Amino acid sequence: MKLLVVVTLIAQPCIVSAHEAPTGWRYGWECCSNQDCRQLASSEVEEGPVGYRIRLTGEIIPYSDARIKLSKDEFFHQCTPGGVIDAIRSICLYVPDRGY
Repeated sequence: MKLLVVVTLIAQPCIVSAHEAPTGWRYGWECCSNQDCRQLASSEVEEGPVGYRIRLTGEIIPYSDARIKLSKDEFFHQCTPGGVIDAIRSICLYVPDRGY
């Protein structure tokens, strides 16, 4: 029983921090499942004529795609299954507000 309590106390902070962006806002549950999102450098995402292109994988997510979410900071955040960096399909892409 004590081991269960210790494991629960150790695991709980990891779950909360994995569900939050580095600046402290929470990713949507539909995008992250408590583990799948991470902040990207702006150089890792290209804004093209039809959508956002993830440079590492070449994935293009159209601007009208429901997977596009508004970021609550000035950074891009990508959510992929299991948080795999080079996943070929994103669950969600949080994009900074460009004001237009």
